[in-house]
Amino acid sequence: MAANFWTSSHYKQLMEQEEVDVVHPLDKERGISVEDFKLIKFHMSNHMIKLAQHIKVRQRVVATAVTYMRRVYTRKSMVEFEPRLVALACMYLASKAEESIVQARNIIFYIRKLYPDEYKYELKDILGMEMKVLEALNYYLVVFHPYRSLSEFLQDAAINDVNMNQITWGIVNDTYKMDLILVHPPYRIALACIYIASVHTEKDITAWFEDLHEDMNLVKNIAMEILDFYENYRSITEEKVNSAFSKLALKPL
Repeated sequence: MAANFWTSSHYKQLMEQEEVDVVHPLDKERGISVEDFKLIKFHMSNHMIKLAQHIKVRQRVVATAVTYMRRVYTRKSMVEFEPRLVALACMYLASKAEESIVQARNIIFYIRKLYPDEYKYELKDILGMEMKVLEALNYYLVVFHPYRSLSEFLQDAAINDVNMNQITWGIVNDTYKMDLILVHPPYRIALACIYIASVHTEKDITAWFEDLHEDMNLVKNIAMEILDFYENYRSITEEKVNSAFSKLALKPL
C-alpha cells in the first residue's frame, strides 16, 4: 500500500459528488434514476457487510470491497456489470489486496446461505468478474480508509469515553453505505464522524478541533451529508429496492 495518501492513486481518483452520481447511459435506458442508482449501491453494501461477518474478514476488507464496488460504477454500467456478481468479485479481490484471503468457494457458500433466492453464481462467474473489475479499476487497488486517522485523532483528543468511541467507529462504518470515500479525504471523514459523535454525546472538544487548524466548514458539510443519509434511508423499503433492481432486467426504454 502507498504510504502517503496525497501521492496515492486514491487521492488522484477523488471525484466531485456530481460526478459520482452520474448514471451510465445504458442504465438510464432501463429507467434507472439517480435515486435507484444510490439505492442499489446501498443495498449491495449491506449485503457485503453481512457477508463479511460470516466469512470472518476484518472490517478493512469489507471497506475496501465496498470502495471497489463504488469505484466500478463511476465507470461501468450496472446493466453490463451485474451488481450482485460485482459485489462478490470485489469481496474476493479485496481479501487478496488486504492480505486476508478468503476462498471464492467460501464466498459462494455463505452468500447462497444468506440470500438463496438472489445468488445463483458459480466459481467461474466470480473469477471472470474479478478480471473485469480489475480492468474497470485500471488495476489501481490502493484504498486509504478513515480508520487509521480515527484511531490517531481519538488518542490525540484524549477521548476516553467508551460510548463516544463506539458511536464514532459505528458512524465511520456507516459511511461505506454512501459514496463519501470516493469524494473526500479519509482523515476528513474521520473528523466528521468524531464531530457527530461529540455532539450526540454532548462532549465539548471544540478546543481540540480548533488546534487542528482544519477547515471546519468542510468537516461540518461531510457531517451534514452523513446525517442526511441517516434521515433519508429510514424510508428505504424492500419494495423500493426490488423496483430499482427490476428496472435493470427490463428492455431499454
